[in-house]
Amino acid sequence: MMRENAAHDTQENHALFFYRTQVLTSATTADLPALQARFGARYRWLLLASVMLGTMASVMSSTIVNVAIPDISQHFGLGQERAQWVGSSFMLAMTVSMLTTPWLLGRFGERRSYSATLWLLLLGGLVGGLSDDFYVVLAGRVAQGLAAGVMQPMPAIVIVRIFGPQEAGRATGIFGMGVVLATALGPTVGGLLVHAFGWRSIFFMVIPFCLASLWMAQRYVPARLAGLRGGRLDWLGLLLGALATVGLLNGLVQCRLGSALTAGLLLGMAALCLLAFLAWQRHLGRSTDHAHIEPLMRLALFQNPRFAMGCVVAFLYGMALFGSTYLLPVYMQLALGLSAARTGWILLPGGVALALTIGAVGRLLDRKPHYPLASLGFALLAASLALMLALGLDSAWGWLVAWVLLGRIGLGLILPSMHLGTLRGLHAELFIQGASVSNFMRVFGGAVGVSLCGIVLEWRVAAHGDSLKAAVSSAQRLSAFNEVFMLLAALCLLAMLAAWKLRAPRRQLNTSP
Repeated sequence: MMRENAAHDTQENHALFFYRTQVLTSATTADLPALQARFGARYRWLLLASVMLGTMASVMSSTIVNVAIPDISQHFGLGQERAQWVGSSFMLAMTVSMLTTPWLLGRFGERRSYSATLWLLLLGGLVGGLSDDFYVVLAGRVAQGLAAGVMQPMPAIVIVRIFGPQEAGRATGIFGMGVVLATALGPTVGGLLVHAFGWRSIFFMVIPFCLASLWMAQRYVPARLAGLRGGRLDWLGLLLGALATVGLLNGLVQCRLGSALTAGLLLGMAALCLLAFLAWQRHLGRSTDHAHIEPLMRLALFQNPRFAMGCVVAFLYGMALFGSTYLLPVYMQLALGLSAARTGWILLPGGVALALTIGAVGRLLDRKPHYPLASLGFALLAASLALMLALGLDSAWGWLVAWVLLGRIGLGLILPSMHLGTLRGLHAELFIQGASVSNFMRVFGGAVGVSLCGIVLEWRVAAHGDSLKAAVSSAQRLSAFNEVFMLLAALCLLAMLAAWKLRAPRRQLNTSP
């Protein structure tokens, strides 16, 4: 039965890829054939390297800051709940901007949109690294998050448009390896930079990547690639979505730090804005009076049950992934008393294992069904988080390396499997919107996960009678961290059950939305 499902998944994958490529190819532009003729067969890899380098810079900027949060907290005299906004503000901005990618590509084209996001990412790094005001540092992080959000769906468009079905898995694996290596190297190099030069140095790390990617973008990224139409931006939808996201995250913070009334008002505002956003998107999808406005989120996507369940999995995955990525460096430094440099070195083997796993799974998915791999990945991630409870203040750090390694292998099984399982079966005209929405759900889950981890950690540390501001760790502080790890492990188990629902019935490709 497994072999039959694998054969069916492979056949379905190739048929869907051909169908999408035919639709996207119909709107090629003048300079794409010229670039292909100039650089020949290697052009597709040069184009992939161009977008991969910029994505690596954006991913590195999102993860490198985690090892510096304790130093930033100490420098500005902040509590952990405020210092973690250095990470969550990036996630918030990335979440809001991600839905604008289809419109930007349709309005300005790939080259101009991509180059503009790189300049914004570079500017955010300069502002964050040079400022001595915490809120200006936050503004720099927000700028970087806006750039990263627009950039996230672009590689999927390149792979679908340029690579054939025989090379799509290989291209996805190579791209994933490069991006994940940036994730792995970010905390390691960041820890060394913080140890040697202070927390400001981590903001400057993305600058050489941005400059190199800008040079490559001018040479290899075509003006237009996906053939998207350039309607008007859905400003009302963007405003409602931003208010819903900001209200939710601030409401979660106020649940712990502020009054119940303030928290209730913010969460109520978030719920109302979310309902209004969904109603407006539904109206745009049905009304002919607003045909000139491009909806941020086509609700027709959710008529596909597999895509709808995939978005649930993506949200839970984002919570676990970004929550653990935020929590692990803080745990190592504030609970185990390790230096920023040692923290980076401990995280490095897991990051390398994650990159290698993604590269292998990218090829494996052409022959095997995706849902068992995703479910196994969530099981491994849950086990790695639960095993953190076995560590103590005097435990050998080799065990910590092993548990992190186990979790990163799990993540490597999840990401490509989840992406394929979510987008497979979508109508070709909805594919780019689907990629954008799927990434949105993952990053939105990440923003919630980072905030939730910071809030629950403060709450449990206080409940155990300790404070993260104390210079010396304690068994009580370790217990508080362990409770947050168990929360993340429970989310992984829930996601594992949801991932199994991504199994498709044995039938021919459904190209209806």
